[in-house]
Amino acid sequence: MKSKLSHFRFNKREQNGIFVFIILLVLGFFIIAFKEHLFVGARTVSLKQDKVYEAQIDSLKQKAAAERVAYQQKPFNPNFISDYKGYLLGMKVDEIERLHAFRAKEQWINSAQEFQAVTKVSDSLLTAIAPLFKFPDWVKQNQIRKAAEPKHLSYANKSDLNTITFEELLQVKGIGEVLANRIIKYRTKLGGFLHDIQLKDIYGLNYEAQKNLLAQSTVKTPPAHSIRDLNTIEVIELSEIPYFNYESARDVVQYRKLHQKIKNFNELAKIESFPAHKLDRIQLYLKID
Repeated sequence: MKSKLSHFRFNKREQNGIFVFIILLVLGFFIIAFKEHLFVGARTVSLKQDKVYEAQIDSLKQKAAAERVAYQQKPFNPNFISDYKGYLLGMKVDEIERLHAFRAKEQWINSAQEFQAVTKVSDSLLTAIAPLFKFPDWVKQNQIRKAAEPKHLSYANKSDLNTITFEELLQVKGIGEVLANRIIKYRTKLGGFLHDIQLKDIYGLNYEAQKNLLAQSTVKTPPAHSIRDLNTIEVIELSEIPYFNYESARDVVQYRKLHQKIKNFNELAKIESFPAHKLDRIQLYLKID
C-alpha cells in the first residue's frame, strides 16, 4: 500500500511547483477569456462604427444626389453650359462642342429654337430642358415685342386698301373708330389710294398703326389716272391734284415761268408754299420731262 501511495506523494518543492502551475493555468484561462471578451466587445464596437459610417456615407450620397438634381433643375442661361453641365443635362459630347464653337464666335443664343438649331439636340431633350432656360430680361422683352408684332401676310393674302371695310379696319391693332373713319374718308377724297405711302397723310395714324395695317393690307387696285408733266400743267389743273391748293399751284407755275423750266423736284423746295414734305406722294401724280 505504501508503494502505491508513494506515487502520489510530493515533496514541498514539487507541491509548490504544482501550485504555481495551477495558478498559471488558471491565470492563462482568465487571460484568454478576457481577450475573447475584449475581442467580442471590440468587434461589437467596430460593427456599430461601421453602421454609423455607412449611415454617414448614405447621407452624403443622398445629399450629393439632391444637390445634383437641384443643380440640374436650377434655371440657367444656355449660352454658358459647361462640359459638366451639359453632361448632367444629358447632352452628347458633339452637341456640347457645337455650342462652344458657336459661342467662340461671340454669337448668342436667344431662344430654345436657336439652341436646338445650333446644338442639334433631340426634340425630347429640348422639351425636357427648355423650361429651365433663363435668358436676360432684354431677350424676353424682344421676344414679347416680336410676338406682339402682326404677322406679315403675303401679297395674295392681304386685303386691298381701296376696298377694306370699316369693320375690317377696326380689327387692326392701333386703329379705332375715329381712325377707321378718317382712312375711309381720305380714300374717298383721293378717289382711291395710288400707293401705300399715302397713309402718311392721315392725321393720327402713327407709325405703329401704319405698320400693323400694312402688314395685313396694301393697295391692289389703284384708280386710273394720268401723270401730268409739271412743266406743261396749268394752275387750275395743278390745283385739282391732291396736296395742292390754288395758291401753291399758282406759285409753282409762276416759278416755272420765271425760270423757264423746272429741272427737278428738289427745285420746288425753294417755293415757300410748296409742301416739300409730301414730295414722295406728289410724284405719284406729277413728272418732269
